[in-house]
Amino acid sequence: MRMRDPNYFIPPRSFSIFGFDIYYYAVMIVCGIILAVIVATLLFKRRNIPADWIFDLILCVLPIGIVGARLFYCITGNVEPQYWFSFDDVYGIRAGGLSIIGGVIGGALGVVLFCLIHKVNFFRIADCVVPGLALAQVLGRWGNFFNQEVYGAEVTNTALQWFPFAVFIEDTNSWHYAFFFYEGLFNFIVFALLFLLLWKFKKKPSGLALAGYLFSYGLVRSIMEPLRDPQYILGNNVPISFVFSLIMCVGGILLALGLLYYNRRKYGRCFGAAEGEPLAILPKYYTKEQLKKMEEEKLAKQKAAKLKAAAGSAEEKPAEPKKSVAVCPACGARFAVEGEVAECPFCHSPVQAATPETGADAAQTGAADGADKDTNGGADSEADK
Repeated sequence: MRMRDPNYFIPPRSFSIFGFDIYYYAVMIVCGIILAVIVATLLFKRRNIPADWIFDLILCVLPIGIVGARLFYCITGNVEPQYWFSFDDVYGIRAGGLSIIGGVIGGALGVVLFCLIHKVNFFRIADCVVPGLALAQVLGRWGNFFNQEVYGAEVTNTALQWFPFAVFIEDTNSWHYAFFFYEGLFNFIVFALLFLLLWKFKKKPSGLALAGYLFSYGLVRSIMEPLRDPQYILGNNVPISFVFSLIMCVGGILLALGLLYYNRRKYGRCFGAAEGEPLAILPKYYTKEQLKKMEEEKLAKQKAAKLKAAAGSAEEKPAEPKKSVAVCPACGARFAVEGEVAECPFCHSPVQAATPETGADAAQTGAADGADKDTNGGADSEADK
């Protein structure tokens, strides 16, 4: 960090590893992308969207978004047309030269491509993407700080020449309003609100988070663009970024109104729906192979639960007590008893158990004793006659 005066500093733009220059702008962009992916993954899981789809989303959104951000930067006058097809000039983004508006346009096209591949509703996916996008823009604006860009008019009042309210720009050798900081702080607030909205509010219609992002970001850019040093000029000294910001702001309002009207016509209310979980990815969005695998896993879990329940009931069943065969010394009757001492059921004489036997044997013995008793009883009856 290069110090020039106790009142301000000029941040370094890069550092070297093994002789290779790495720009802080590129580091902040990469960190922003990583955070955006993490946020999108969390929202995918929260809103019942397959988490492994995030890899397909990255492959669709990231390349198209970067190309869109760079091309918008080049087309709006920052790179001469003869250098548009030069790799170093067009795609050399380590040192900067990306337009957030172009990145948003390219990213939206990437989301459309992803939704066409997976046959899923665009607004459902876009809602999960925009909070991470707002958070990534926070880090992107701090990348502008290292590059000393995205600043406002000159600050001449010495009482206001302090960071982060203002920033010293080396190229102009003067203090300027730190627009990168203002916009970064606003983007963080937008991220927090949208993330909480999607995490807590589980109601239709999908797309309100996207509408909120378009409106809020378009609004703040519409306010700040006329106050920035002009960079992207569209005839009659109108900044192109200002025009696109107004389009985003108005588009966000119209999108929100359209979604609420559609939801009311379909479900009879502006928010919510009477049928099922509104945020779940319905089975029709899965492939046949995925549905088959899910059904097999469901059956396997049910089978395992039944086996576990059967094993638990077998363990809880009490063991059958052992029984012994006893012979009454008084009347000679044989019968099954539990324990060592019992009473003869026929003559009520005390009896001591003999050899132990299983429950089945005891049952057979009891049946035989009953038959003997019936026989003896029948014989006695004949004798009495």
